[in-house]
Amino acid sequence: MNVLVIAPHRDDEVIGVGGTIAKHSYLGDSVFVCILTHGVEPVCTPLLDAKIKNECIEADKLLGVKETLFLNFPAAMLETVSRYELNDALIKVVQRIKPDVAYIPHCGDMHLDHKIVADAAMVALRPKYQHIVKKIYAYETLSETGWDVPNTANEFMPMSYNDINGYLDLKIDAIKRFTTQIADYPNPRSAEAIRALAIYRGASMNMQAAEAFILLREICSGEVSG
Repeated sequence: MNVLVIAPHRDDEVIGVGGTIAKHSYLGDSVFVCILTHGVEPVCTPLLDAKIKNECIEADKLLGVKETLFLNFPAAMLETVSRYELNDALIKVVQRIKPDVAYIPHCGDMHLDHKIVADAAMVALRPKYQHIVKKIYAYETLSETGWDVPNTANEFMPMSYNDINGYLDLKIDAIKRFTTQIADYPNPRSAEAIRALAIYRGASMNMQAAEAFILLREICSGEVSG
């Protein structure tokens, strides 16, 4: 099975889907990660940008990712990119990877990049192209999910929980590879906060640790057994 994780920024894939990525890889699935943006000056120098990219590659490899793709759109400036260009880039990725399952950011996240990527991903994942994705999940990203103006449209309301008890330590090891991004607790982008969320999501479903998702679409086969 091919799995595609679409992430606005380098580290979102580990924060939101790290345990699930490791589990997919362990079960023999081919996992691909598509990162939409890179750092831009003056906030991010070329040297720092290269360092973050290397951290991302290292973290993804630790989780068993087969390939990490970088589309190199400007971070925190996606609203300046034409919708056609963004949509087309993701359509090409989806049709090349041909994923059976896709994970995308929650459209109600605080960061505008996340909203834009979620919209573009749903365009690329429309069931009208040669390859049709069977399942689409939205993941939560600590420091972005739940921080926007509270309303029903922004609320992250999970309905799918993936047991990652055997993979949580690997997820934490992966996020620690992002030395430029990780912070000290109680910052939400800390190892402690990420572990705490996994434990909370797990406990809510009587599991040791879990990652929670919103199931956005599921297409079931029309075949009838027997």
